[in-house]
Amino acid sequence: MTRRLHAVASQETTSAGTVTATLGLGSNIGDKSGNIDQAVAMLGQDGDVRVVAISRKYSSPPWGDLDQDWFVNACIGVETKLSPRELLARCQTVEADMGRVRLRKWGPRIIDVDILTYGDEQIREPDLIVPHPLIAERPFVLVPLADIAPHLVINGKPIRALIEALHDTGMEPVG
Repeated sequence: MTRRLHAVASQETTSAGTVTATLGLGSNIGDKSGNIDQAVAMLGQDGDVRVVAISRKYSSPPWGDLDQDWFVNACIGVETKLSPRELLARCQTVEADMGRVRLRKWGPRIIDVDILTYGDEQIREPDLIVPHPLIAERPFVLVPLADIAPHLVINGKPIRALIEALHDTGMEPVG
């Protein structure tokens, strides 16, 4: 079941310093759908990241490195008081705890968790760029992100326009 994230559509910071962020998740090893469910649960288990919206899951062809199995992808909306860097650390901890091994760029992975947006912040650091630098090129991010934030504007462009510019996404809902 898809829950929409109205706060993400306007990219506002919520009350008491809590920020609404969006995360993209993907898996193409093992129980792909189950891996996404596990990562979502792990992200929220300490209570400082609260999942407030979950997209449908989608089957998608590999991107970048095409010599691998198809992926299952989803997006979630979260509310957090963690800084962008702390949220990045949480995402990377979940990946490591689930057994992600980085053998090749854009290669197979048990789980991938990326920060897509963090409030309305624009971050440009060597290891953290928000909004995600390749977001407009990746249907496996845009399509599930539109499920939870259909009015989102990224780098001045509505999410629906970004999806339309990709033409055929090759994606199918899972289940």
